[in-house]
Amino acid sequence: MTQYRIDHADLALVLALVRGGTLARAAELLRVDVSTVFRSLRRLEQALGSVLFEKSRAGYLPNARAQLMAQQAELAEKALEAARLGLEQGREAVSGTLRLTCTDAVLHGLLLPALARFMPAYPALELELTTSNDFANLSRRDADIALRLTTTPPGHLVGRCLGAVPYVLCAAEDYLARQASRDPARLAWIAPDDFLPNHPSLAWRRQRYPEAQPAYRCNSMLSVAQLVRAGLGVAALPAFLVEGAKELAVLEADLPGCSSALWLLTRPDCRALRSVTTLFDELGRYIRLPGTASQSG
Repeated sequence: MTQYRIDHADLALVLALVRGGTLARAAELLRVDVSTVFRSLRRLEQALGSVLFEKSRAGYLPNARAQLMAQQAELAEKALEAARLGLEQGREAVSGTLRLTCTDAVLHGLLLPALARFMPAYPALELELTTSNDFANLSRRDADIALRLTTTPPGHLVGRCLGAVPYVLCAAEDYLARQASRDPARLAWIAPDDFLPNHPSLAWRRQRYPEAQPAYRCNSMLSVAQLVRAGLGVAALPAFLVEGAKELAVLEADLPGCSSALWLLTRPDCRALRSVTTLFDELGRYIRLPGTASQSG
């Protein structure tokens, strides 16, 4: 075992070479010349008594030890950035890892646009995102926070309602142009399958158009929306997946009994965590639902 004490410069060198893949790119990242990177790497490998990179035609390929050092270097990089941000803002930076779960429709339609607006202000906060329709993620402690479309959130979870989610009946304009009638009863229907047995659009369709039988069934509302956009039929979709889509025509709005709400939920043991309360506040500020006043931070 080597007694060499690895310092920040060593970690920065390995991280730059892992990220860059070549001496030239690593030199650019470190703002030094190529010969300095080459000499520094040789000195480090000699001090450690082992090779860190394999040289190939593709560049410098890190071995397991180099990859581990790069991971530790990234943690140090984030810690330094958190400290810098905390000093600039005059308060402790929010840090740590949070696991957030939501449906794929909520992820693409609501969450990602919100994250893009505020996450750059929290460089020390890491999010692990998973898509699922199951509340059990929180119950099993597989996640810390959930964004769910529901009107009856589980009683063992705590959180806040971010607003109502209306549904609209829509189809692609080019699909409608090929049909003899715009009457929904005569169109091909796209609907969620048995994976979403209690979806509000199912009960609404059965009551409003009892004779209509889906030609396509999908296990997620994002997939339903994609089939509608592809011009395969008509479907009831949450309004946030339709907003701004000029290629879609809304055939009916304000569908009676077909609505939901967006809930931001967590476990009781998580609600006092600073990272959780911060994310709750930011998501409440930046998630925009159709029909609600736009918010800014």
